[in-house]
Parts: sequence; structure tokens; C-alpha cells
Amino acid sequence: MDPSSKVLVVDDYEPNASAMRDLLVTAGHAVRVASNGSDALRLAEDEVPDLVLLDVVMPEMSGVEVCRELKTRSVTRLTPVVLITGSQDRDHRLAGIEAGADDFLRKPIDVTEFRTRVRSLLRVKRLVDDLESTEAIMTMLGQIVEARDPYTEGHCQRLADYATALGAALGLSQVDKDTLARGAALHDVGKIGLPDIVLLKEGRLNGEERILMRQHPVIGDNLCRTVKSLERVRPIVRSHHERTDGRGYPDGLTGEEIPHLAQVVGVVDVFDAITTNRPYRKAMLPEEAYKIMLADASDGWCPVELVTAFIDLHRSRNISVPWWPSVPPPQHMDTVAPAVSEVAAAAEVAVPAKVLRARKRKAPSRKARSPKPPAKRLATKRRTRS
Repeated sequence: MDPSSKVLVVDDYEPNASAMRDLLVTAGHAVRVASNGSDALRLAEDEVPDLVLLDVVMPEMSGVEVCRELKTRSVTRLTPVVLITGSQDRDHRLAGIEAGADDFLRKPIDVTEFRTRVRSLLRVKRLVDDLESTEAIMTMLGQIVEARDPYTEGHCQRLADYATALGAALGLSQVDKDTLARGAALHDVGKIGLPDIVLLKEGRLNGEERILMRQHPVIGDNLCRTVKSLERVRPIVRSHHERTDGRGYPDGLTGEEIPHLAQVVGVVDVFDAITTNRPYRKAMLPEEAYKIMLADASDGWCPVELVTAFIDLHRSRNISVPWWPSVPPPQHMDTVAPAVSEVAAAAEVAVPAKVLRARKRKAPSRKARSPKPPAKRLATKRRTRS
């Protein structure tokens, strides 16, 4: 057996619990013992075990109920659980399987079988931990990308919250909502391969820089390809900048070729880009973002109903993130109107010309502004006054 593993033994009959504990301690494992389900759940929360050996028949909570609870908690859902029972009842086994049990042992326990099953499950747990560590490294890379640009602080977490809330409003499954959260955290991980001169540029990207920027979904997809547990996330990473009219990147997908979850992340990504400060322009108000997004959805960016669903959700404030991100207050909309095209460039959203013309009509005329006198002239007046 693999030494140094943490095993939780749960049995209300002390002789059985002691016998299993002795076998495990002899093999070099760290063992904790609980005599009931409530104590077991508390111990598992205090320190996540690598394996749980769980008697089925116990007072208060049965082993099946404890197993079900462990498998619903995020910190223990991947922890192997072995149900131990003296019953040959088929219904007990089916209930255990339905609760998420990974294996079964019969009483009286066969020592050789006990050691073999424990060894096997700890090996599986170690492999799972390795996969989780690799995925954590990928997430950390995404956070490094975010940390390079102070303007995008909190961007990935906001996207995860926006995307999962929108997924819930759309009636998506829990698996899809989990994928949205992970995909949002990793959607821009490919920007780790972009130079700062492109990533942090103040102003619109030139042709060569835009080509480099459009490579980040491919770079991100290639990074995620190395982690099997991220297989469901890859379509989001690669395709969140695609457009239904085929003018997106990197693959120029059209219509239903674009993965639905990628479109969900794409919508919330654009909203967050517009409503937060960036190096090239000030943040805009949500209502202005709604107009821009609806106009471009109608022009072929993404399904209008998807944008409408997000707007309805955001207006209702039924999202578990601040209604307004913690950024400096945006300028008045009239003064930021000429920057709308820069928002489009940043989020890779082509704003229709009629929207740009409307913004320009709102912008105050340069002639109406009172220019400051030249510095030299002011100096002359000061000397005259004195």
C-alpha cells in the first residue's frame, strides 16, 4: 500500500474500527476513526481524506447517506468511498452505487482483499490528484495572464460568475455550468504566449499585432490539450471569439458550428470588456453595453436571444457578482462616445456603422469647447497683473 495516505474509518462497532485501523497503521497510513456519520462528515471537512472506509449500518445516518453527502461536497466528491456491509442484500448495493460508492467490502473482512482494494483505490486517488494538480497549474497560468494587466484584475472570476448564472437561466445542466466556470477561468490562458507590447498596448492594435492577438485561442487550446480533464473546456478556450456570420477567429466558424458554451462565455466576455476600464479607454455603463451588444448580435455576432437572456438576467441583478465592478467611475457617456470602436477592437466585436454614427452625434462639438490660452500668454498676463 502507498504509505503516507490519509484514511478515515467510520464504524459504530469499536472492535471492527480498531481492527481496520491497526491494519492501516501497520501499512504506514495516517488513520482517523469516527463512530457515526455526523462525526465522519466533520472530520472529512476538517481534513480531506484520501480514502473513506464506511460501515453501511450505523445509528442516526446510514453509511449510504454519509457516502451521498461526501460525494455532493466539492472537496470530497473525488475521494474514494468503500462501503462495508455484512448484508448480501442487492438493494443495499444498488443504493450504495447510486450514492456514489466506489467499492464494497463484505463482513467479515478478508485481510488480503482489504489490503488489495485499499491499495488499488489509493492508487486511483493519487492519479486523480495528479490530474487536479495539472489543472490547477493551468488555472494558475490564467491568473498569471490576468496579473500581467492590472486592468483585468478579477476578470476571470467575474466571467465565471456571469457565465454560470447565465447557464442556470438557460436551463443548462450542472455539468455544463461547471464547464462554463472552468472555461471562463481559462478562456484567455493562451495570452500567456503574447508579448506585453501587444497585450498591454494603449490604443488600437495594428495589423501584425492583431494577427498575434488572434493566436491566443489556439495557444490556449494547445495548452489545454495536454490535460485530459480539460477536454470539455477546450471548445470554450478555442471558440469564444467566433461569430455566427463567420467573421470571428481563429477558425471562422459559422452558425451552429460554434459550441454553445463558447458563445455563452463570449457574450459575458464582451460585456465585461466594455464595462471595465482598459488601457485604451474608460469603462462604459451597462445600458450602453447592452445597446452595443444587441446591435452587433443583430449584425451577425451571436444569437440575439442569447444576448437578450444575459441582459434580462443582468438587469434583474440576479447574478452573484457586484452590479458594477470595482473600477474607477467611467466618464460621462458623451465624452467616451468616440471610443466605442476601440471597445469593439478590444473585444473583437465589429460595431455597426450606424451605432458609431449615433455615438458621434452625441459627442460634444470641438468648437463648443473653450480652449485654454497658451501657457506663454498666461505668463505674460501674470507679469502685467503684478
